[in-house]
Amino acid sequence: MSKIIMHIDLNCFFARAQVIKEPELEGRPLIIAGHTRRGIVSTASYEARKYGINSAMPTYMALKLCPKVVIRNPDFKLYHDLSSKFFDYIRRYTNIIEITSIDECFADMTECMKDCKDPVLFLKNLQTNLFNETKLMCSIGLAPTKFLAKMASDMKKPMGITIIRKKDIKKIIWPLPIKDMFGIGKKTYPRLEELNIKTIGDFALDESLEVKKILGKFYFVLKDWAYGKGNDNVVVEVQDSKSIGSSTTFSFDTDDYDEITSMIYQKSVEITEKAQKNGKIGTTITLNIKDSEFTAMSRSITLRCATNSLDDVYNNALKLYDSNFSGMMIRLVGVTLSNLIDKKNFYVQMSLFDIEKHREECQTKLLIDELNNKFKKKVLLMASDLGGNSHED
Repeated sequence: MSKIIMHIDLNCFFARAQVIKEPELEGRPLIIAGHTRRGIVSTASYEARKYGINSAMPTYMALKLCPKVVIRNPDFKLYHDLSSKFFDYIRRYTNIIEITSIDECFADMTECMKDCKDPVLFLKNLQTNLFNETKLMCSIGLAPTKFLAKMASDMKKPMGITIIRKKDIKKIIWPLPIKDMFGIGKKTYPRLEELNIKTIGDFALDESLEVKKILGKFYFVLKDWAYGKGNDNVVVEVQDSKSIGSSTTFSFDTDDYDEITSMIYQKSVEITEKAQKNGKIGTTITLNIKDSEFTAMSRSITLRCATNSLDDVYNNALKLYDSNFSGMMIRLVGVTLSNLIDKKNFYVQMSLFDIEKHREECQTKLLIDELNNKFKKKVLLMASDLGGNSHED
């Protein structure tokens, strides 16, 4: 029996979030973009897209196309809050969800929809209730594999619902342009088109060595996907008890300093809030980066004193970015706090002569952090905070 896999994707999430925050923007052309000299459009509302504005376009160009377009800076706290509400809503239906970015996920709906007689009505109610509760708009794809579900959710936006069964693949999927096939990158599809691979169907039926050479080992994976034999395993992330991390993939490659460092700050907020809630402190802060080719890189700093302070995590993550990645085109950024221990079992591995001194110092720092968190501002600090006490790995 085939599984029932849903892919649900929030429509124009960043722009929609701004409209939720400022309802008077409903229906107006809106972009989320940096105001710096090199600012680029992160998200364009559907009204803005009518003027030819799209993601990754320079802000100045968007203004030329639509001088009256409303520009707002990214609000990562708002995105985080709405994203959490979105995923919590989906968990009412199933706990088997795989979060792929801040605004989309796969969900295994096999159990909750096994006796569903009208899947379109079921999904319409899910979609409508999400909107009524959060004002978030989404498109939904339902299929027996993750690939087909993803392709389905992309077909109708905004507020679309598409169901693809295996018997529908040749009719619905194969006529689509090869550039629309999930897994085929923007650098790859022109090379396939040069070999007369214009559609997904052309690829499905092709057996040429030239195409195999272009796609390498991924050729066979894509071939399975095109015939409906893809992966149907929704992977639920299990948090490593020794680390707390969070990452976000940008909707486009960016080297904008303000945007990247704002995201680093938001990731730092997320992991320190979780560490404080769970009573954890850690000594190692890691900045994770993926470049425009999705090559993963990371740099770490290990502190002498365990912490769950936002200032400690953000300032050190920022130092890692400035020292190693500033100016690089980036697609993903993440921050991790690791080597965690329970705060109540806190101890410092020092020499016999130094241990009491440093235990007292670090416990004092933790107390100061607690008080600052309580007052919601930095009213206290230690003299040692004025100097560095970390080393880079």
